[in-house]
Amino acid sequence: MSDPLLQVRDLVVEFPTRRGTLTAVDKVSFDIAPGEVLGVVGESGAGKSLTGTAIINLLEPPGRIGGGEVILQGERIDNLPQEEMRKIRGKRIGMVFQDPLTSLNPLYTIGEQLTETIQTHMKLTDAAARIRAIELLSEVGIPAPESRIDAYPHQFSGGMRQRVVIALALAANPVLVLADEPTTALDVSVQAQIIALLKKTCAEHGAAVMLITHDMGVIAETADRVAVMYAGRIVEIGPVREVIKNAKHPYTDGLMASIPSLTHEAERLAQIEGSMPRLTAIPDGCAFHPRCPQAFDRCRRERPELLDADTTQAACWLYAKEEAVT
Repeated sequence: MSDPLLQVRDLVVEFPTRRGTLTAVDKVSFDIAPGEVLGVVGESGAGKSLTGTAIINLLEPPGRIGGGEVILQGERIDNLPQEEMRKIRGKRIGMVFQDPLTSLNPLYTIGEQLTETIQTHMKLTDAAARIRAIELLSEVGIPAPESRIDAYPHQFSGGMRQRVVIALALAANPVLVLADEPTTALDVSVQAQIIALLKKTCAEHGAAVMLITHDMGVIAETADRVAVMYAGRIVEIGPVREVIKNAKHPYTDGLMASIPSLTHEAERLAQIEGSMPRLTAIPDGCAFHPRCPQAFDRCRRERPELLDADTTQAACWLYAKEEAVT
């Protein structure tokens, strides 16, 4: 086994307020291996995007990293000065965000933005950078890249703009690509194309991927492993097929049960009662226990860490060796 490309250890993201400090991401830990796609999934407000934003040190004030470590290729990066971090973003970590219009400047052509990114991180002449930009546009499936390179973002469709954003993310051959809801605003047919493109181009460039989404279908198609988040914590992590087919944590099981099946008819989809707690009202013990059909007394008193649960790990007292009762 090769060393992890990215190591996140006990990451904490806090928001100081007049009423006290709110913890939005609470001691999250995971690794991503070279060439691996790790999916991070959960409901809105689970802390997925904040985890990704903290890794690249782009938290909006007053948000801050309150603890833990982020290690990229053996180097700790969470405590670097902003100037040093800027050199890592774009060069060693590429980013694909949900809305391509927020990533592209409407006043500049696609070519100008690509060549600027390339020349920021690579010592190339204007002519060589333009050739490289055309090659990238071709790689991500933009037709007639030699002519489209001089077009503006508004002259592209949503799916084509997202392809351009993927080209921007890969411009400097990063070792890690962080993709935050890259297909949410796209039609279903275009989603499938973007998912296939992201996986193919990252594999060709040898980049690992952290894919943040709320869509288990996207995870199933793309990821090698999946981390399920709830209320700022990872509640289950493991190989994607194992988590989907044999979920161990009651929350993951509820998520999977709520997805329509093409092979089984049902009059009504299963649902998880209640809603995710607000940051000001996260309960003691397991944060999921008020909604959990299998909760018992220990769940209300103690927070479980990730425990071995057959082929995955689940933060659930059902898998503590001394507990096998509900």
